Formats: sequence, C-alpha cells, structure tokens
Amino acid sequence: MRSPPSPPLTPDRLLAAYRRGWFPMADPLTGAIEWFNPDPRAILPLEPRDAFHVPVSLAREVRRGRFEIRCDTAFEQVISACASPRAADDLTWIDRRIVDAYAALRRIGHAHSVEAWQQGRLVGGLYGVHVGGAFMGESMFSDAELGGTNASKVCLVHLVRWLRHRGFGLLDTQFHTPHLDRFGCVEIPRDEYLLMLAEAVNRDVAWGDFRVLDEGA
Repeated sequence: MRSPPSPPLTPDRLLAAYRRGWFPMADPLTGAIEWFNPDPRAILPLEPRDAFHVPVSLAREVRRGRFEIRCDTAFEQVISACASPRAADDLTWIDRRIVDAYAALRRIGHAHSVEAWQQGRLVGGLYGVHVGGAFMGESMFSDAELGGTNASKVCLVHLVRWLRHRGFGLLDTQFHTPHLDRFGCVEIPRDEYLLMLAEAVNRDVAWGDFRVLDEGA
C-alpha cells in the first residue's frame, strides 16, 4: 500500500507515521516523497534467539573483531553512504530531504546508526528509527574498496544483540530481500505486523549507551 505524495517531512510527522506502520521514500524519477505500508511486511525476529540466523562464515568474521564497531558517531555519513548508487544504473530513494529529516530524528534520539570502522575510516554501517521497543531498519552499506566487505552484516549482528539486550520487541526490515533472507527474515501479514508494532512502540525502552556485546549476551 502506498499513499499520495505528502507535505514536507518533520520529526513529528515521521514518528506518527512509524507508529502506524508507514515509512517514506523519495521517488527518484518524480521527486515526490511517498509513504509505504507494505503487505506483507518483512521483519527479522528477535525471539526466539535461533530465529535470527548468523551464517558460520559471518560468525567467524564477527569473532575476528576486524572492525571497530561504533554507534551514532557518524550518522549523516552512514545515511549519505546508503544513498550512494550501488551500480551505474541504480537510482536511490534517499535524497537530501530524507537525509535532513532523519538527521533531525537522530538529534532528538529517535534514529541511530551502527558503524564499522577500520584504520580510522568508516567502511560500513546501517541506520534506522527507534520508537519505544521497535527498531525500523532503513538501509545499510559496505564499502568493499575500503576493506569493508561484510561490514554491514557485522553491524547487523551487533544491532540484534543490542536490541535484545535492551528489551526491544520488533526489528522491522520493511521489505524482504535475498540479502536479509540468510539471516532469517520473514514476511508476515500487515495486520499481524501492526499488532506487533502497537505492542512494541508502547514499551518503555531506552537506547542506552551502546556497547559491543558478546554472543549470547
């Protein structure tokens, strides 16, 4: 489901929309900001713990500790990197209005980035929106040219560990992709998603002081 083009983005409008299951994307062809509420909806289950699957090779990569994992130290860099086309013919749904709107959410504590650094350079990361006990993942990137192969996947593993540690009830990925399928991404009917969302956003969950957690934390 998609809505007609909307007025300019504001933090209040974004948060109200996320609480009802809607999220915006910029149409790269028309320039319009459009809102989406897909049916079915894709999520990465946080419980039971084995529902989130970490491939053996990636688990090995995480244990190696090749990347320095940080949180919220380069939010606008992360979202700008996510906006970069992945191929010559790619179009991006993240434009300047999206970047500015989510940076505003970050400033009031409702958006976060998990980042992978190597030798002082940002080589991968992800970002999303935090409302109560729900985290809506927006986008992720890895810069292989800077040595960031698998960096975004490592960030995702650390994100899931943190969400579980803090008591989050929902990790929304919006759409199902082959990239997320290997982690156990599932699609559920929108009505079921909205029930999960309503329960999660009403949880009193603070993001806290992010730190890297060991497996099983």
